[in-house]
Amino acid sequence: MKSPDIIFETLEVGPLAVNCYIIGSKADNTAVVIDAGGSAEEIVKILKKRNLTLKYIINTHAHFDHVGGVSELQDLTGAPFLLHKEDVPLLDFLDEQSRFFGLPPIPKPKISKYLIDNEEIHFGNEIIRIIHTPGHSPGCVCFLLNGVVFVGDTLFAGSIGRTDLYGGSHDTLIHSVKTRLFTLEDKVLVYPGHGPVTTIGEEKKHNPFF
Repeated sequence: MKSPDIIFETLEVGPLAVNCYIIGSKADNTAVVIDAGGSAEEIVKILKKRNLTLKYIINTHAHFDHVGGVSELQDLTGAPFLLHKEDVPLLDFLDEQSRFFGLPPIPKPKISKYLIDNEEIHFGNEIIRIIHTPGHSPGCVCFLLNGVVFVGDTLFAGSIGRTDLYGGSHDTLIHSVKTRLFTLEDKVLVYPGHGPVTTIGEEKKHNPFF
């Protein structure tokens, strides 16, 4: 993501190598963190190095690998945590989620505000639009910012998120992608929760699930 007005960092966090995104506004040096799946101290180091104050911790969904570092990041920064209401039940089963993968328990983060479809999050001069894309989980959302969309596990380069976990639905996910993401311009960059960056146009043309 390249913009003269934005500070942008990506790091892989947690046991399942989640793409965590740090986006800062040069207008006032505030930032949001998307999908803090782990490495809270490393995230804070980057924020300090870049002279950024964390305004929001926002999540595409509440699977354990994407929220593993949220509680600690809240403790370290005091930043509010935002999540779609329909994924709240997943937070109540964090221990079961991590145990399923043979991993230790994860502290449950405290939700400060619910994300709502089509609402906007403001930081500095930047605006993030919320796009509700259920399917991978009931409360999956994507974040649209300046010709870039952060999609979590809804869409990958050449693939889609799994739908065999709690609240997942293959048909719902396909519908979400077709009606909420593939209606964006082909040139929009897609930053997924795992793996490499792609574009809307590339996935419309070549993703085998569509």
